[in-house]
Amino acid sequence: MNIRSKIRLFVDTPLGEGQSILLDRDQANYLFNVMRLNIGDYISVFNGKDGEWQADVLHANKRKGILVAKYQSMQQLNPPDLWLLFAPIKKTRTDFIVEKATEMGVSRIFPVNTDYTNSDRIKQSRLQSHSIEAAEQCGGTYVPPVDELSKLTSILKDWPKDRCLIFCDENKVGEAVKTFKSSVGDKWAILIGPEGGFSKNEIKYLKSLEFVTSISLGPRILRADTAVVAALAIWQKEIGDWK
Repeated sequence: MNIRSKIRLFVDTPLGEGQSILLDRDQANYLFNVMRLNIGDYISVFNGKDGEWQADVLHANKRKGILVAKYQSMQQLNPPDLWLLFAPIKKTRTDFIVEKATEMGVSRIFPVNTDYTNSDRIKQSRLQSHSIEAAEQCGGTYVPPVDELSKLTSILKDWPKDRCLIFCDENKVGEAVKTFKSSVGDKWAILIGPEGGFSKNEIKYLKSLEFVTSISLGPRILRADTAVVAALAIWQKEIGDWK
């Protein structure tokens, strides 16, 4: 019977039976100093493309190590074709958004700069690391790419017309939550605004776009990070892979 380790590690290397995996210094420190693994122990590894594999520790020290993939313990499971666009907020809450988006099955993450965005800088590499850590913790085999911060208007200008964009409009607070069906296609995106909401010009522009559907998130105005989770849960319930 195949056994899966509870210790999971994302690796940037192809995976297959007999594949050697060279660990970097941080990975070696985590496995051999923090988790106290030794030669002969095994862990779960994934690369976002080849599913999850069980790998034995072949070489171990504080600064480097080598694993060997033995067998596949989980098939690759990719999320639905759902993008998340959000305006960065405070550091820890932005981290939360990326983590939860990864856990809830987003395929790509776009930080966007809006008229009222109160954080006009992000560290893309740090947010990508948070996405990797979330996938390691939740048992996923896919890591959504996190894009660099871009202006919302620039992204919308080149928007693919076959992708429906769900615009969470706080001006609709108190209205019933609108359902949306997958009859328009299977490519979707959700847009969450900043703490100050969208400007009047942005709202007018968004509502003028044929590919945009505006919805309410219920009877209360939600914090940006809460709104992300709520919107993703609604989408997953309606047309996602939770059904």
